[in-house]
Amino acid sequence: MRRFVTLVALLLFTVPFGISISGCSKKTVVTYCNGGDSGPVVGQLYSIALQPKLYGISLNQSQIGQVSTPAATDCKGTTVSVNAFTYGTTDLTLADVQPTTGRLCAGSWNRNTGGGIADFTTCTSTNRSGTAYITASANGGTSNPIAVYVHPIVTSVVLGSPSTDCINDPATNCAVDATTKVCTLQAVTTNAPAYTGSSCLSQGGTGQLAARVYAGAGASQQNISCLAGHLTYTPQNSAIVTIDENGVATAQAPGSTIINSSLANAGSSAGFFATCPPANISLSVPNTTGTNITVNQNFTQPITATVTDTLGKVLTGLTLSYVSTTPTTLPLSSTASVTPIYPGAGTITAVCQPPTCNPSPFNQIGLFGNGKQVVSNPVTITTPGTNSTVLYIASTQSRYIVPVDFTSTTIGAPIQLPYIPNSMVISNDGASIYMGSATELMVFNAQTNALTREDSTVAGKVLAVSPDNTTLVMTDPNRQLVYLYTATGTIQSTYGGVATRAQFSPDSSTVYITAGNQLLVHSAVTGWTSITPSTPVTDVAITVPSVGAFFSGLTTTARSACSTTTVTSTNGLQTTSNVLFPDAAVTGPPTDRLAATNDGNHIVGVTATSAATLTDLNVSTVAKTAGACPITGPVTFTATPALTTAIPGITATSITGVVPSSDSANVFVTYAGTGGKLPLYQPATSGPGTLGSVTLSTFGSTAPIAPLSGVFSSDNTTFYSGTSGDNLVHILTKGSTNFVDTTTPIAPKLTDSTGAVVAPDLLVQRPRKQT
Repeated sequence: MRRFVTLVALLLFTVPFGISISGCSKKTVVTYCNGGDSGPVVGQLYSIALQPKLYGISLNQSQIGQVSTPAATDCKGTTVSVNAFTYGTTDLTLADVQPTTGRLCAGSWNRNTGGGIADFTTCTSTNRSGTAYITASANGGTSNPIAVYVHPIVTSVVLGSPSTDCINDPATNCAVDATTKVCTLQAVTTNAPAYTGSSCLSQGGTGQLAARVYAGAGASQQNISCLAGHLTYTPQNSAIVTIDENGVATAQAPGSTIINSSLANAGSSAGFFATCPPANISLSVPNTTGTNITVNQNFTQPITATVTDTLGKVLTGLTLSYVSTTPTTLPLSSTASVTPIYPGAGTITAVCQPPTCNPSPFNQIGLFGNGKQVVSNPVTITTPGTNSTVLYIASTQSRYIVPVDFTSTTIGAPIQLPYIPNSMVISNDGASIYMGSATELMVFNAQTNALTREDSTVAGKVLAVSPDNTTLVMTDPNRQLVYLYTATGTIQSTYGGVATRAQFSPDSSTVYITAGNQLLVHSAVTGWTSITPSTPVTDVAITVPSVGAFFSGLTTTARSACSTTTVTSTNGLQTTSNVLFPDAAVTGPPTDRLAATNDGNHIVGVTATSAATLTDLNVSTVAKTAGACPITGPVTFTATPALTTAIPGITATSITGVVPSSDSANVFVTYAGTGGKLPLYQPATSGPGTLGSVTLSTFGSTAPIAPLSGVFSSDNTTFYSGTSGDNLVHILTKGSTNFVDTTTPIAPKLTDSTGAVVAPDLLVQRPRKQT
């Protein structure tokens, strides 16, 4: 037995270090960071980093905060595990810290309170302001210190002018920096100039945001910017500006946005940032010097837009809306090109229209020009050729609608409607016909010639359909409501009143609605605006470019699309108030109905008061000038009557329409009354145009009495007019010098409830390619 024990002992003493009796194992290898045989060891704690190193933490007095979890790494920067950190502070009465958790108190934590109250649960303010430093330690190592700024409760942060009234912090000797003109604790060494909000920055420009931090209110308000530590900024709309961690703002797309600031774990609105708006949008056609061009059918014509801002900087990446005055024949793509699908004529413009371009918060509209539309110069396009027409004929006295396809020699069979229509409009894509009635809205498919929808939730007259085919304006005299109604079948919005006429701006963003003693305007930016005109308004026409609208009444007046802006400044923060759609200082002769020519040069109005009288207002350069709205305003138009003259040979009891051709060459006037003539006005490039008429021919035994309705074909070669007396639709064709009524008219034979034939006073058309 002794021998056995002795043998075991000998074996143990002879086994090398690192090898057990159960087998072999590797010796622990120590790797030093420097690759040598001494110094810090890889895998062992080397550094503790506490964030935020540069900016620290801001706390209101008595506010509770939290230190972020420290990052423990070895000498190679690899994360290592630490069982626990211990936190310390340089001033327990200013910024106290719970040693085991890093929970902060802007004051002092309770300790040894007794009564069962746990330690570090109550933070008591010491009413001190200043800066203390927090560290974290573990395994013999200590982190970098981070500053904790303790200050009175922040009541507001104002982005704007440099601050010169800071309360100094003796511990940091905080004062106004002589170079940056802001409190030194907010100043960061960057190459960006200070942005104070007193002007805009061009796209791509940079500015160092500066702000003032206040505590208290009224007479007791104090600027505590030097005590507050670092502010972080976030734009409400990052498409307008981006802001880095140093507070350097980089201007992006034109517009204005709210800037939110974050301080003491709370966010607030600090002010606004403005990227300079466009001042000019110039449309041009590649390889062409002019802006009045001919484009063949089905040929895609590119259009180039060059945009410069108010400081002359060329802008890129803008969301412009390209609009056509005749989208039926000249539809536009979103890629700045036009492809005529039918012969005809029209005007193309580009619009920077808020809110999709140059947006602004409501109380900043107009500041530096942000929040206002900018319109380009017009490009006039003519597409030669002729097309056929599908004409739809109805009457306010009959339940029938008759389609007439001029590619065929036969008239379509009358289609019975549920109710007698009181109005009829067609969408610009030629797909849908909307008919109002006292009972419901009727929607007719113009492709299949069938009724597709009835909606009894809306009744009354259909006044207009938007150029983008999405929205209708209806008015119900019984409920005394004006509706914005979507083409998909829902009521978008309502307003009280009984309307007479409506017209959309070419980009569909704004609609003007006349309602007698009330003028209603609905904008995608500002919503509804109700205006009391100086005299009742009965009709509306929008100029091209769409910088304003003209209104008929006892006096012909106008309103500008550019608001009148007043800028006020409070504590360095600029805000605006706006008078929307202000009067444009036009005082013209009386008109009952009026229309604008597509070239933007003429407002043609007619009145039936006393004797039928036509007025041609030559629209001044001011009223049709492309470019930005004035920063303040107001905008005034000069519309001089080039011609005011009686229309001979007719007696009109009411004017039912003023119908210009899309090429601006001819304007027909329809009316109720007697005379048997169709007045025709041909505007001149400058000065008065020529007023004449086309005598309506008699086909059969009954003579026409008055042209109640009318519509041009899309190629402007034919005018269709529904007449009283003979109850026909006359077809006036364009000759070498004038229109003539020699083509056999259409007899729709619309009947009322007694079977009597009635006059066709509702006409719409859509183009169709000739076969």
